[in-house]
Amino acid sequence: MENEKEKFKTELKRRIYTWILRLIKFLDSSPKDTITYRVVDQLFRSGGSIGANYIEAQASSSKKDFVNFLHHSLKSANESKFWLAILRDTKRGDAEKINLLLDELIEIANILGASILTVKGKRKF
Repeated sequence: MENEKEKFKTELKRRIYTWILRLIKFLDSSPKDTITYRVVDQLFRSGGSIGANYIEAQASSSKKDFVNFLHHSLKSANESKFWLAILRDTKRGDAEKINLLLDELIEIANILGASILTVKGKRKF
């Protein structure tokens, strides 16, 4: 069972990291106007925070800290979904690429949310 938990954590960490790399590549290709720059800056901050908080969760010293960092990661994922939708709906990025980023981000957010519930004992696998 413990090995399965470690594999799950490693796989989620890999997915988040890969998503952030894809996000950076997408952001590098974004238009360079003032409004897009501001949205891109917010998106980079929230998107990077997903991974940073997940890494912090892995190094947490208590269950409470673990849940807290996962919760921050989930909040950052939700914020990132918002900024991606803004870029898509204002036509400041390739809609297909944005939708692919959103699809993966929704899955990551769902996993984070389910993980929070599991750790809190409100959900069983």
